[in-house]
Amino acid sequence: MAALAVDAVLGEPRRGHPLALFGRCAERLEARANRGRRRDGWVAMLCLVVPPVLIVGAIAAVLPPVLAWGVAAIMLTFAVGRAGLIEHAEAVARPLVAGDLEQARRRVAWLVSRDATRLDASGVRVALLESVLENASDAVFASLFWFVAGGVVAGPAGAAAAVIAHRLVNTLDAMWGYRTPRFARFGWAAARLDDGLNWPAARLTAALFALVGDTRAALACWRAQASQWSSPNAGPVMAAGAGALGIRLGGGAWYHGAWCERPILGGRRSPDDVDVVRALALADRALAVLVVGVLVLARVSEASYP
Repeated sequence: MAALAVDAVLGEPRRGHPLALFGRCAERLEARANRGRRRDGWVAMLCLVVPPVLIVGAIAAVLPPVLAWGVAAIMLTFAVGRAGLIEHAEAVARPLVAGDLEQARRRVAWLVSRDATRLDASGVRVALLESVLENASDAVFASLFWFVAGGVVAGPAGAAAAVIAHRLVNTLDAMWGYRTPRFARFGWAAARLDDGLNWPAARLTAALFALVGDTRAALACWRAQASQWSSPNAGPVMAAGAGALGIRLGGGAWYHGAWCERPILGGRRSPDDVDVVRALALADRALAVLVVGVLVLARVSEASYP
């Protein structure tokens, strides 16, 4: 609760965010180590991820419980990205509503890997909504899932280590996980590990979207469409999210100069500008249900094992 409150009040740090420093280190290491081999990617990922995870976990392990949970909460604050998700969505939605397509294209290019310069207003809107739904899973629900899972298994040290490990791997996947000549082999390790870490959280997110949206449509879209998507985690999240909102996502798009046919997700209605607000509200309702569920389970556990 403390981490979510700090994220809501302060948002993402403008300067000095630890993930920004981590990203610069990753860029420099990749420039030196990328020889187009999977082994190099594995070694680089382990060199970047393992030390901070061990350091944070060791610090939390030797502190008194109250301070250790404080360290864990700080790590979760840096990892969870609800405020950043809203900020980036608004940065695209505002110029789009104002009719400034060029600015909307520039801002959505920060969120997606498709060729934003080729997008019309409808394409920008689809790209933004897909990003909102997928990043709600990756940057919010997955961070909370691994924080809780690590805490259940190993207390505050486990919570801190698990949430940092997930966020660092997810960051490397965002930087290296492209199917391009440069990253196809080097980024394979980060992409596969990120898929594994996000697998349970993606299904949890899809289920929560179905619970707080149009449940029947979300479950039907998840069941029928998710397996057609190339990503094993984005498919369930975006199919369930689009179904819950009653909108159509997916479809063909340009990636790295090549046209890519993608399946249709969701219903038949093309999204409009209001659907960006609805998607953010859907994610917030799902987050509220998750937080209440965790608090209830914690209370039940406390009552069962005093």
